[in-house]
Amino acid sequence: MRHLVELRSRKAARILDSARELVLDHGAGKVTVSEISRAAGVGKGTVYLYWPSKEHLIRGLFARDLLTLLNEGISRITADPATVQPHRLAPLIVRTGLKLPLGRRLRSGDPELQRLLMQDPDDRELYARTRPAAMCNAVMPILRRHGLIRHDRPLPAQAYTLHALLDGFATAADRPELAPPGVDDPDAVLADTVAVLLEPSDAPSEAAITAAAEETVAIFHEIRGAVLKLIHHSQTVDQ
Repeated sequence: MRHLVELRSRKAARILDSARELVLDHGAGKVTVSEISRAAGVGKGTVYLYWPSKEHLIRGLFARDLLTLLNEGISRITADPATVQPHRLAPLIVRTGLKLPLGRRLRSGDPELQRLLMQDPDDRELYARTRPAAMCNAVMPILRRHGLIRHDRPLPAQAYTLHALLDGFATAADRPELAPPGVDDPDAVLADTVAVLLEPSDAPSEAAITAAAEETVAIFHEIRGAVLKLIHHSQTVDQ
């Protein structure tokens, strides 16, 4: 975690917190470094001590959201390999994603945030790898190979189905007031839907679950390393 400058500097941590709140309240395009520095209680030059520009700071913020998502997945699957089963993994992804404020801002519509995140070609490639559809495409072949996903449907169609479910349930969970009467546990509904559509009738063996969990965690670790590099490159070089 040496890439996270906020772990070494309370000022950097305050700057990140202030920038996040301002972006969430006003949008990425309207926030200035001067406003961030005032909210954090530091001089404007202190912001530039840690980040070369507002754009670098915001990209670093979004990368930290991605890091939170990956860390949660790695931690939960490592602690309990059975979490890798589709009916358990899907609610975990949705719930963790809803905790990420900039991701929610992006889904709700912030064209300037979208533009900032897509400026650098390397960043675009990384963000593409961490989109729900890409994560489904990366993980589902592993789950299918180990018998955690049924084999009687084309894999691309299954990946598309899971992505659509994750996207739809995330949108619905973001507005719980719209849930119809009788739906008290959306996570259970999602888990049951995924199990019916994607999982085989015969439960996979413990060995198969363990192998699938290890390979899935390895993919998450690989992407996590790329996210940490992005965070490091978003900061001023000597930090």
